[in-house]
Amino acid sequence: MFTGGTDSVMSGTLSRIKPAASTSVHLFVAALMWMVIGIFLMTRGVIWLIGVDRLWIVLPAMALGSIKALFVLDRSARKIICRINETRDGKCIGGVYSVKTWLLVLVMMLGGYLLRNSSLPKELLGLLYVTIGWALLLSSRNAWQIWYRKKC
Repeated sequence: MFTGGTDSVMSGTLSRIKPAASTSVHLFVAALMWMVIGIFLMTRGVIWLIGVDRLWIVLPAMALGSIKALFVLDRSARKIICRINETRDGKCIGGVYSVKTWLLVLVMMLGGYLLRNSSLPKELLGLLYVTIGWALLLSSRNAWQIWYRKKC
């Protein structure tokens, strides 16, 4: 009697084509994403601040970003690192974050779009972007440190 079925064929096919990765690669991707997005946001914010001759705002933005990183994002980074460390090797690379986290990313992207297209002054947008970008960049150190330890 045939015990397979569409589900087993489908899961076998998906297992072969999914972009699976080791725990180390998941840590690398998480750290890299936070770092790249942080640099992107900071760059965009600095460009706006240069455009309105308010580059001095970068320093208070980085101070605020440091506070956000140390008291908010570091906790999130540690949760993500624990989640990655608790999963087995071979999990899909997209599984680096939970569905809830991916939904939050989409909401933040929508928020960024709405902010960029709002009538807010570039000084405020620059402050927000540099603050958030620096916080992400600074908090990426958590995943980089764990990834580095696993590599050594």
